Amino acid sequence: MSNKRTVCILSVLFVFSLWAYPEGGDNDTSCLKIIFAGDIMGHDAQIQGAYDAQTGSYNYEPTFRYINSYIKNADIAIANLEVTLAGPPYSGYPRFSSPDNLAIAAREAGFDIFVNSNNHALDRGKRGFNRTLDILDSLDVIHTGTFRNIMERDLCYPLIVKKNNISIALLNYTYGTNSLKEDTPCIVNRIDTALIRKDILKARSACVDYIIINMHWGNEYERYEHDAQVCLAEFMLSSGADAIIGSHPHVVQPVRLYYPDNSDSSVFNIVVYSLGNFVSNQREQYKDGGIVFELVLVKTDRGTRVFDYSYLPAWVYREDKKENSSFYIIPVKLYSENESFFNFSDHDRYKIIRFYNDTKGLLYNIPESKYYHDFKIFTTDSVKSF
Repeated sequence: MSNKRTVCILSVLFVFSLWAYPEGGDNDTSCLKIIFAGDIMGHDAQIQGAYDAQTGSYNYEPTFRYINSYIKNADIAIANLEVTLAGPPYSGYPRFSSPDNLAIAAREAGFDIFVNSNNHALDRGKRGFNRTLDILDSLDVIHTGTFRNIMERDLCYPLIVKKNNISIALLNYTYGTNSLKEDTPCIVNRIDTALIRKDILKARSACVDYIIINMHWGNEYERYEHDAQVCLAEFMLSSGADAIIGSHPHVVQPVRLYYPDNSDSSVFNIVVYSLGNFVSNQREQYKDGGIVFELVLVKTDRGTRVFDYSYLPAWVYREDKKENSSFYIIPVKLYSENESFFNFSDHDRYKIIRFYNDTKGLLYNIPESKYYHDFKIFTTDSVKSF
């Protein structure tokens, strides 16, 4: 998935073609698996935990160690990067600036695209804003939602990605930026219905197969969508969006299916109101994990539709040490099949089971990913036990 990228320009829109060397046999050029991860945060404890005093550098590889095979299994992997890469001094809340190694580790874990329009995009001002984009560009990571200037936005937005003969348009907006204002000419996409409708029409005019909107919206820590989210979702779907993926509440919210045509149950839109945290130092109930949402599209002569969808619940394990703490994203099914390997304390075992039950109860109408069922871990030099 991530080991090869080519970029071509079509009309006034950048079209990113993602492709990988096949592992054998002919690729199915009409099927596309996309996964969406929630908030990649960078609190102080995460920064301190990633620091290696011997090398004087930061190592985030452990964070993604137990989920990277799942990420790499997707055709396209997308996450919400909710920090700046503004350089030192590094800090967490309320003005996030994480080491570049966080983005490097996420890229190495398999992520192809970051959506950047969120309430922390301007945490370090214009310099931090531009440096974030410069670093992502230097890492060959595709990104959208924030732009250096209007010319860049006009040229590169909506983001159009093509793989396996299926093209998707990716849009991204935020409710705000914590009262911080952009310095000209920087642009952060903000929620504006007239702007969103215009962008959807621009995507449709490019003849894409599927339009996905990543929304940074909702109220923090609320487990259910509120009326404003529902109204906005219905507006975007009626304007031509096919799927909506939400972040910002830092807890999982419901996934809803919308059927525009009552006569054909195979045609529907998906709204994921909130994916929750992908990784953070928030430890309270509901905040200590999130879901990765899987969307499988299939393209036929009748058009492009959803072939399958599911979610992967993943909990954040914090291993506390004398000097600092290490953070690991643990898919719950991987843990349940390998409890003796992880050897959690009773307290952590209780918390991961509670998180799983809370999530499963909330998403009772959505199938769970089967990727990690019966997936056994064998201790090797590259996979270290706790």
